Amino acid sequence: MKTLIKILSIFILTFCLFSCNEDLVEQAQTGILKGKVVKRGSNVPLANVKIFTNPTTQTVFSGTDGSFEIAAMPIGNYSVKAELSGYITSFQSVNIQNQNQLVTVVFEMDDDTSLNSPPTAPQLLSPIDNAVNQPLSVELTWSATDPDTADVLKYSLTIKNNLDTNVIQVNDLKANHYTLSNLKFGVSYFWQVSVSDGIHQPVLSLIGKFTTNTVPANRYHYVRKLNGNFVIMSSDEQGNSFQFTDSSYNSWRPRKNNNAGLIAFLRTEGGSTHIYTANPDGSNPFKVTTVPVAGFNTYEMDFAWSTNGKEIIYSNFNKLYRINKDGSGLALVYTTPDGSLISECDWSYDGSKIAIKTNDYNGYNANIYVIDMMGNTLKTVLSGSVGASGGLNFSVDGQLLLFTRDISGYQDGSGNYRQLDSHIFIYNLTNDSVSDISVESEKTMGTNDLDPRFSPNNAQVIFMNTSNDNISQRNVMTIDLNSNLTDLSRAALFNNGEMPDYE
Repeated sequence: MKTLIKILSIFILTFCLFSCNEDLVEQAQTGILKGKVVKRGSNVPLANVKIFTNPTTQTVFSGTDGSFEIAAMPIGNYSVKAELSGYITSFQSVNIQNQNQLVTVVFEMDDDTSLNSPPTAPQLLSPIDNAVNQPLSVELTWSATDPDTADVLKYSLTIKNNLDTNVIQVNDLKANHYTLSNLKFGVSYFWQVSVSDGIHQPVLSLIGKFTTNTVPANRYHYVRKLNGNFVIMSSDEQGNSFQFTDSSYNSWRPRKNNNAGLIAFLRTEGGSTHIYTANPDGSNPFKVTTVPVAGFNTYEMDFAWSTNGKEIIYSNFNKLYRINKDGSGLALVYTTPDGSLISECDWSYDGSKIAIKTNDYNGYNANIYVIDMMGNTLKTVLSGSVGASGGLNFSVDGQLLLFTRDISGYQDGSGNYRQLDSHIFIYNLTNDSVSDISVESEKTMGTNDLDPRFSPNNAQVIFMNTSNDNISQRNVMTIDLNSNLTDLSRAALFNNGEMPDYE
């Protein structure tokens, strides 16, 4: 009997031990949950997101990179929850089945827009709707508000026009204004602003409209240095001006022809200099020449229109060419007999004669003379002159010729073609008299008078004056003429300008 009781006790003890060991094995079976929390749409990591499970295990928070980990999760089925203020709570189902099983999840959390209000529709402030006579550079301004002051507003701007299908799109603006430049004359522009707080859908403004000025009949054109390039400015007498050529190009020496309705000018292209024309608003630039303009100094070169606006004459080293404004009909007009370079030319109003300035390869040993259309010399104005000279322009009646000459006779060996005391002279072709209008208008000592042109009525000479230091500002000025060309007065017209043209 005792033996039976002992055997039964051993059996019961063994059963209990086996049951306890099985429970311990089951309790030791755990897995690992790893994950990351990001903002939906942008995948920006979200930090400090509260992560907890049901049934309950551990509560953890995501790090700065959005990652989290719950270790030693007993096997089983769980609902994992992610919470962060301002975001919609997110759930994920997780099933851990095996010992040391690694389960990974990604929470993509949405903004809780119910906690945030959208911005107001932008109000277009300026230009006012249907504004007219606007300049070619317009500052667009608008306003928008957001009830949630912590929101960062960004604007997008869309501009269309009634001229073509071009659309200007400017995105991610943080300021509530934008300067719209390089507009065209007489064009209506339509603009709309959208605002976004990064949470809600963008909110659109109404569509605004404004119209630019019509093309002004500006009679003055001159050159100004901008961003390392020469640009041509178009202006009226009051100084209301606009930039005629794009500053990404090097353009200079404007010459307007009213009969052609065009403005011709020189422009650098691929290391060469060519004549271009454009409409008075600067549109439709057209390359006229195939044989380039060339001489001793690109910026000292000049060309001339025929009065009827159909042809242009220009030089290439020792040759003078004539070409139609559409680029056709290139013809040789004249070749210098001594091989000297032609730098400047002008064509008389009646088309019967041409003034020419020639020089050596350094710009000196200058000659100024007048030829007929057969190449015969009619007048010699300068011959073998030392120092710099130039600035040729006929009066309307063809009896007077403007030119400049550095009376100091200085010849710059450095290649800068610096002048020390350049004066403007008027040569009378009927009696060969010469008048120094720089002296008669009391030119300031230490300055140069350059680039002279007669006004359309011959009552004035427009020109550029600057210090002879070669670095000071250049200004466009006028000299009022009288019948005896004495006791003349001069006045400033435009600051920071050179190579003027008055038509």
